[in-house]
Amino acid sequence: MSTPGHHTPLIDRLPKVRGKLREGARLSKVTWFQVGGPADVMFRPADFDDLADFLKDKPDDLPVTVIGVGSNLLVRDGGIRGVVIRLGRPFTDTLIKDGEIHAGAGALDLNVAQTTQQAGIAGLEFLSGIPGTIGGALRMNAGAYGTEIRDILISATALDGNGMVHTVTPDEMDMTYRHCGVPEDWIFTSAILRGEPGDSDKIAARMAKIQDARAGSQPIKSRTGGSTFANPAPDRAWEVIDAAGCRGLMIGGAQMSEQHCNFMINLGNATALDLEQLGDEVKKRVKNHSGVELRWEIRRIGDRIGHSIIGKDA
Repeated sequence: MSTPGHHTPLIDRLPKVRGKLREGARLSKVTWFQVGGPADVMFRPADFDDLADFLKDKPDDLPVTVIGVGSNLLVRDGGIRGVVIRLGRPFTDTLIKDGEIHAGAGALDLNVAQTTQQAGIAGLEFLSGIPGTIGGALRMNAGAYGTEIRDILISATALDGNGMVHTVTPDEMDMTYRHCGVPEDWIFTSAILRGEPGDSDKIAARMAKIQDARAGSQPIKSRTGGSTFANPAPDRAWEVIDAAGCRGLMIGGAQMSEQHCNFMINLGNATALDLEQLGDEVKKRVKNHSGVELRWEIRRIGDRIGHSIIGKDA
């Protein structure tokens, strides 16, 4: 597929890489909602240097989007223009050095929690309750059960849109509730995390308690994207959604979960438009009922069919 203003296929305009480039990659296969159109091209870099070289040498007008495991992501039905970068196995290592945890941005939050549990390092149990990767957790300052990523973060490493390396602290990242203030074109590649010495069995028990709490309160076996809206302090999102009568609300094949009404689920035949319209309808009803302005926590990207909308509006 060529980009607007160019007749040369996009894949032929891209720099040579050691990783994998694939045209027309089906993003519905890699997102938890299982909806959305294709990527023009998906790039899975072979390693850090492959990613850095690609960013340095790519065309200046090339749109670049990064995705993790697609757990908190809604890809619109028209797909994503340009290149979608997905960090795979070369970015998933989790190593412990001198009591600090060095985690790749592609590492699953749960795997990091399990690695630290086995090493007798406490304080990262909450990660076992967050579906997604360390890179995604950094991008949105993810949290659960009273702790968020900034609380355990020493530093993060990222590449900017020109392939330059940046190592930053939580303060430099302007991390607030479900927000990270680094530029949109930065791609996190790794993080150094802190914990404290603990008893492996006690850590495992705390993680099991978190898993039980999730299973009892969240539709974890459904096609969902996790929490739809950030909690609007001092309220909880599910409470204002419930009060506005939106528990179980449906549009097309999309529904606000009966089990946890801050979770949208794909009942099996939803489109991305169904899901986004459902979220917008919930926002409107909550605003009308209580005056609370909900903020999307799910990242929405790509084009609507017949439109050209790239980004994450509020």
